[in-house]
Amino acid sequence: MKVLILYRPLSEQRRPVEEFIHEFERQHPDRKLKTMDIDSRDGMAMATLYDIVRYPAVLATSDEGELLNSWEGDQLPLMNEVLAYA
Repeated sequence: MKVLILYRPLSEQRRPVEEFIHEFERQHPDRKLKTMDIDSRDGMAMATLYDIVRYPAVLATSDEGELLNSWEGDQLPLMNEVLAYA
């Protein structure tokens, strides 16, 4: 399983998302979260593929790319929810 966070690093989303990632990886050093700039070509393609319209968005996918769970908007999920997929 994979966890990807889509967000705009050059916006007010930066700080809460990066704090979430830092704290998650501090608590779970064996787990890593990938990030992607929503304004990049790949980020826009990913948002379109999974029908994401609010940011930041946390996507949990299978290794084959099947969407297992997603969280959208300013309220980030609980770390335990993300840990189940990371």
